[in-house]
Amino acid sequence: MNRFLGIENSVENIDDAQTAIIPVPVEYSTSYGTGTANGPESILRASPYLEFYDEELDFEVWKSGIYTAPAVKGKNTSDAWVKVIEQVVSSYLTQSKFLVILGGEHSISYPAHEAFYKKYPDISVLQLDAHSDMRDLYEGSKYSHACVMRRIWERNKSIVSLGIRSQCIEEREFIKENDIRIYYAHELQHGKFPINILDYLGENVYITIDADFFDPSIMPSVGTPEPGGFFWYETLSFLKQLFETKNIVGLDVVELSPIKNLNHPDFFLAKLIYKLIGYKFYRKEK
Repeated sequence: MNRFLGIENSVENIDDAQTAIIPVPVEYSTSYGTGTANGPESILRASPYLEFYDEELDFEVWKSGIYTAPAVKGKNTSDAWVKVIEQVVSSYLTQSKFLVILGGEHSISYPAHEAFYKKYPDISVLQLDAHSDMRDLYEGSKYSHACVMRRIWERNKSIVSLGIRSQCIEEREFIKENDIRIYYAHELQHGKFPINILDYLGENVYITIDADFFDPSIMPSVGTPEPGGFFWYETLSFLKQLFETKNIVGLDVVELSPIKNLNHPDFFLAKLIYKLIGYKFYRKEK
């Protein structure tokens, strides 16, 4: 398995790291395009080719200490994966690291959240996604990628979703009935994220980023590439503000389905992750 940023620019011992990258190559419920199990390794493979100096932050982010954990392994059934992922994430949380979890399909976010919720009972969840993922059941599974935010909501009502532009009518009715805070893509015209989004998040925040949040013109390697997505600078501007005002305790990046000989989506997400680690630590290091 590759390491994030390669051997020379990562740490071998987790005790020397502030960030732990956890690859979770899970795929058991994808419903259109497939291949998310290959997403974590593709991101790791692209990451050594980043430039490690961040000109925006004037900071070499790798020097904060980044460790790549062994890929999580388990049986390809939903119940088995839920238990394994929660146990693994919990074990790294006990070591007080900033966790970046690489999916795999979006279903991994539910057990990851379970682990975070037990450590931070006041945690809020920010979802960046094209789909609301609020179905109660999909294709016979309550742990499907299409149900992940419903499962999280049942545990934790402090959820804000951004960029949603695809859902079924049952999801919409459920969202209205329960006053779930969602900002639809058509409401965020020209990449203008309302500042009051931050008012609905608590101090401790977990971010889940589905790659299909981004426009398919720059992120085609997803299972369901919905038109009308978001772009690099508008997204980073919002996320930087989020990191500056909240305590981001961890995040996941999910749903990359690599396309052979199309490298830019893999590199895009590797750089996104590097930027977000930078936003977490640059003020401490400078």
